[in-house]
Amino acid sequence: MASTPRSDPDASGLPVEVRIPVQAIRGRGAASAMPHRFTRDVREAVDDGWGHGSPDLAGSSPDDGCDGDVAPAPVTTVHFEAARSAISANDSPDISFDLSVNPYRGCEHGCIYCFARPTHSYLNFSPGLDFETQIIAKQNIAEVLRRELGAPRYVPKLINIGSNTDCYQPVERDLRLTRAVIEVLREARHPFSLITKSSAVERDLDLLAPLAAQNLCAVYITVTTLDAQLARCLEPRAAAPHRRLRTIRTLVDAGVPVGVSVAPQIPFLNEDMEQVLEAAYEAGARSAFYTVLRLPWELDGLFKEWLQVHYPQRAARVLARVQDLHGMTAEQRSTGKAYDSSYATRMKGSGLWSDLLRQRFASACRRLGLNRERVELDVSQFRPGLLQGQSSLF
Repeated sequence: MASTPRSDPDASGLPVEVRIPVQAIRGRGAASAMPHRFTRDVREAVDDGWGHGSPDLAGSSPDDGCDGDVAPAPVTTVHFEAARSAISANDSPDISFDLSVNPYRGCEHGCIYCFARPTHSYLNFSPGLDFETQIIAKQNIAEVLRRELGAPRYVPKLINIGSNTDCYQPVERDLRLTRAVIEVLREARHPFSLITKSSAVERDLDLLAPLAAQNLCAVYITVTTLDAQLARCLEPRAAAPHRRLRTIRTLVDAGVPVGVSVAPQIPFLNEDMEQVLEAAYEAGARSAFYTVLRLPWELDGLFKEWLQVHYPQRAARVLARVQDLHGMTAEQRSTGKAYDSSYATRMKGSGLWSDLLRQRFASACRRLGLNRERVELDVSQFRPGLLQGQSSLF
């Protein structure tokens, strides 16, 4: 990216405003605090001629990923809220779990493709930089979960932790909200799964291993790519790919059933699905799943912006194939639409390229022996009375 031009005068001699180009921000996925869909006033950075534009990036390759100079990262701010509820019910037929618990809103991992980014709009935060720098911590979530599990009308179903934002993002090291949630579930003997990109899950092996031995928990690790440079762009504050593979091995060695998520699949970017599956299998994972890139609401503009910042030369090609994956019609393509939110197709896409991706995944799983064994967590062990200190006959 070239350096920012000054506000040069036009033919009349009057200065002309020059827009400051968006640039990468060190340690962050989004390159801007893109306005959300409820914003009334939109502000745009311009060069006022005083020389505080973006740093000179001349000399960097136009499609070099994350190399070259970048702007300093904004700090992370944690906001505490009192949660009114802990358990969210899922009514989407394309999602495998019934209930979910999310101790945090927003995620410092900064994954640019995260489908949860647009939810920050409801908090009057940007789905861009705010999503990864303004983190909401539900400080009372363990107490609320205890109350909900003990309610007379509660019917136990599989709970997933971290379905919306990563339950082991960096702030968990100090706040330990995820650990508190697991402790409540352990006390009630309630089965759960969790999904993460963080090696911090290893901290809670003292809880997870005994529960896994009783068919009460399973862990899924997302490994989007083995390409460390690409991962640094896509998921700037998540664990490196090799570290996630080591986490899989650590969990498996402790007796915890582990699956791998190779999601999302992004055309012409993370093209190493088979290699990821093979590495995960060698590390001990025995189940796998994938989804394709989804671009709901503001995520569409954020991802396009990210492509222009990091991979401008292939941006058009990537977006055209994303449209192929979601079966966009010629009319939809002409408007720039790249995503179909239909339950029937949003996770895996539709059409030729979707079918080819499905075949690649199925072929690799057959060859490696993935998904041959199904992990069945045991809902029958749930004992709500244990939450009130009652003794169990079992």
